[in-house]
Amino acid sequence: MNRACRFSAIVATLSCWNDAAAHDSKSGWTYPPACCQGDKELGDCQEIPNASVRAAPDGFRVLLNPGDHHLVTKQHLFRISYGDVIPSGDSHFHICLHPTEDYANCFFAPPDGF
Repeated sequence: MNRACRFSAIVATLSCWNDAAAHDSKSGWTYPPACCQGDKELGDCQEIPNASVRAAPDGFRVLLNPGDHHLVTKQHLFRISYGDVIPSGDSHFHICLHPTEDYANCFFAPPDGF
């Protein structure tokens, strides 16, 4: 492999690594890239208060108010079926709102429930 190709490969690897780190939760685990757009300050994934989440027979009800997630500007009620829940990497709930605050792209729940 010539030097230019090797340099390009190194730059591409570092770029991917830094991009993956931009999708870390507050507690340090990494959101899947398909769920999170942006970076730590402007990304669309964030931990949400446990009080915002209720279990229902067919899934979770997530009621977000302004302040519960940095993208939320008005109240939202999301219904997340149990089959669409992704285990979180900590003991907290997280949600990714993408492409707008009106759409829950990914929802993470603690593996052991509440």
